[in-house]
Amino acid sequence: QVHLIESGGGLVQPGASLRLSCVASGPAFSRYTVGWFRQAPGKEREFVGAVRGSGGNTYHYADSVKGRFTISRDNAKNTVTLQMNGLTPEDKSLYYCAAGQGIILSMIRAESGYKSWGQGTQVTVSS
Repeated sequence: QVHLIESGGGLVQPGASLRLSCVASGPAFSRYTVGWFRQAPGKEREFVGAVRGSGGNTYHYADSVKGRFTISRDNAKNTVTLQMNGLTPEDKSLYYCAAGQGIILSMIRAESGYKSWGQGTQVTVSS
């Protein structure tokens, strides 16, 4: 298991950008698939994007953020970042990073495979 800490949330205006970071502590981070999820008030938590581990390093995104959000990974620093551009009020949520091993591609959007979760970082988009 790895321990995850997110940072970088804040209050921004529509159209602005934010970069969220997820720093992991624990062994063999490169083997983990790391996902970003978000939860808005009164709504279910939803998948945002993920990067696979174990050398695969393939990237997957929810349709709602594709083209605006970009995930990057630096295994040397045990860090995964979520660059968010063109933010809208609909992106306002508590953002979580999560990590898991052995997640098959068809399940990458499901929470069940992610065994380690951060505490979340709040993103608010408002004029």
